[in-house]
Amino acid sequence: MTAKPKPLPLFLGIDTGGTYTDAVLWSETGSPRGKVLAKAKALTTRHDLAVGISGAVDAVLEKSRTDPTAIKLVSMSTTLATNALVEGQGGRVALVMIGFSETDLARDGLKTALGTDPVVFCPGGHDVHGNAAKLDLSGLEAAFPELGGSVSGFAVCAYFATRNPAHEIAARELIREKTGLPVTASHELSAKLGGPRRALTTLLNARLISMIDRLVAATEGFLEARKIAAPLMVVRGDGALVSAAFARQRPIETILSGPAASLVGARHMTGLDDAVVSDIGGTTTDVAVLDGGRPRLDPEGATVGGFRTMVEAVAMRTFGLGGDSEVALEDGALNPKILLGPRRLVPLALAGMVHGEAVTVELERQLRAPNPGRMDGRFAVRTGVPERLAAGLTGAEAKLYELIGAVPLPLDRLLTSNAQNATLNRLVSRGLVHISGFTPSDAAHVLGKQANWDAAPARLGAELFARKRDGRGQAIAATPEAISERVLLTLTRWSAEYILETAFAEDGLDGAATVAHALVQRAVDSHPGIARLSVALDRPVIGLGASAPLHYAGLPPLIGNGCVVPDDTDVANALGAVVGQVRVSAEARVSQPVEGLFRLSSGESVRDFTDEASAVAAAEVDVRAIAAKRAKDAGTDSAEIEVATEFSVSTVESQRMFIEAHVVAVASGRPRIAV
Repeated sequence: MTAKPKPLPLFLGIDTGGTYTDAVLWSETGSPRGKVLAKAKALTTRHDLAVGISGAVDAVLEKSRTDPTAIKLVSMSTTLATNALVEGQGGRVALVMIGFSETDLARDGLKTALGTDPVVFCPGGHDVHGNAAKLDLSGLEAAFPELGGSVSGFAVCAYFATRNPAHEIAARELIREKTGLPVTASHELSAKLGGPRRALTTLLNARLISMIDRLVAATEGFLEARKIAAPLMVVRGDGALVSAAFARQRPIETILSGPAASLVGARHMTGLDDAVVSDIGGTTTDVAVLDGGRPRLDPEGATVGGFRTMVEAVAMRTFGLGGDSEVALEDGALNPKILLGPRRLVPLALAGMVHGEAVTVELERQLRAPNPGRMDGRFAVRTGVPERLAAGLTGAEAKLYELIGAVPLPLDRLLTSNAQNATLNRLVSRGLVHISGFTPSDAAHVLGKQANWDAAPARLGAELFARKRDGRGQAIAATPEAISERVLLTLTRWSAEYILETAFAEDGLDGAATVAHALVQRAVDSHPGIARLSVALDRPVIGLGASAPLHYAGLPPLIGNGCVVPDDTDVANALGAVVGQVRVSAEARVSQPVEGLFRLSSGESVRDFTDEASAVAAAEVDVRAIAAKRAKDAGTDSAEIEVATEFSVSTVESQRMFIEAHVVAVASGRPRIAV
């Protein structure tokens, strides 16, 4: 009697984006690309992420008629962290700087990133060899009564903590003991030198903890309710997978998670080894390069929202351009240009679908006014995040926040002064309030090119926007259709500019943005001028995102190459989430503080040896053990570990002089699945 073939395991991929949550059910069918069994979308519900997740996953399970218990692995990517940094959002945290001075805040954009969040300076830190200065945490302890109720977490960075993390560990334990709040220490995130940038990375990580924690908790709660007893993985910014518990502690590593997953998905769906991948979502457009089937990584660390971090991630350029980008008009020009982003708005079509007459009645009222108003077509609505995240509001912020509710309120009735507009923008930056207004998604609804929401409020919003005046006092467009066409053409043109800008930057050319703008301008200009310029990419573009078929149809003549939009482009991130591998690393350094003494810094330990060979051998043993543990924590039981050692030496009078050894272990393997 022939045994029945064992059913292949099923894998569930989830991507939580700024606008939509996607789900895909995938199986290894024996073919190189496997098979997508079902896919679905649901609106991302920021007030309760579980609602959007359950909507997408339940639809997938229903379409495929799959028993949830047959799912053996769940993996998710997210653009929530990326979007938060691009839009300047995140929890209020306290930064603790040990051994630094206030002048250090001016470096690497740290002061800008800090904004109005509190900072505490404490004496201490170490030198380059790990020798300690005197630590004094009394100032930190004295600040706890004031900080405890106004921040959602702490970020700790000590001078040369990568050489000796003892003072960060002491501060971390004190904060946990006295406040019980989440703490991020810089040595946990990076082994690189550069204190202010490491502090910046730590600060951003601390801000994102509550957001990623809510996402993971919502997903775990949903899986438990559906009896899906499978490991939960999260895509990291370099495209690798890590366990949900790992991601909860290091959410900064999920910046560019969605885009990284999309690169993995793009390669998987098209089989193209060399391509430019452009992924357009609701909030951002993410552009990266595939070389030889692998994404290029950024050796300097990921740049998101204008901040250069120490997070190893794909060499991705993230632009504030998407289907839900804010549409605005250039100020003071005779023939003003359409401006898009970088802020995401809730499209009027979506707000109208959710809130009905609360939106359309106000838009019709504004249209009846004889003259256009500065705040026409704009609404404010609470995001619905937990009240504890509103800690630390000023009096003006709290007063305005109290006026805004769960139903969109028109700005012309909410705001009475320019000062209040600035206050509202701060509430938006804190992630407490959404602004709803006219977006490219609305323009697509007006033109019948998108039909998933309510087209009526989109059309009203387009009419209001078309009434805006140019420098001559004339309406900028005659009809809602005319202004909508301009908006969509602008989005395609800007997409081409960003793709070319990324290509020029990857080629090391200065002024990439200026050159890209000039080339696209000449391509669309009916009178291109005396100097005829043209450009062509050496590889095709892979267009990803649900709106890619619409917005990228006009790309080829602007970029000089083809644009491939795969069949499952709308769930590329979710698919990429389930076909990746776990990959983690560990580093150690051996230095020579004085001749004949070799100091090993690895993990949270510092040890001294009397000979180089013993110190380097111990370093290799340490990193292998640390990498193995991290790989297990990250979600794989079958990691392969590779160790590489790089020596820095000099030659003095023909004698080799040891300076430093840098030892790196990389562990990789497929994630464990439920049995």
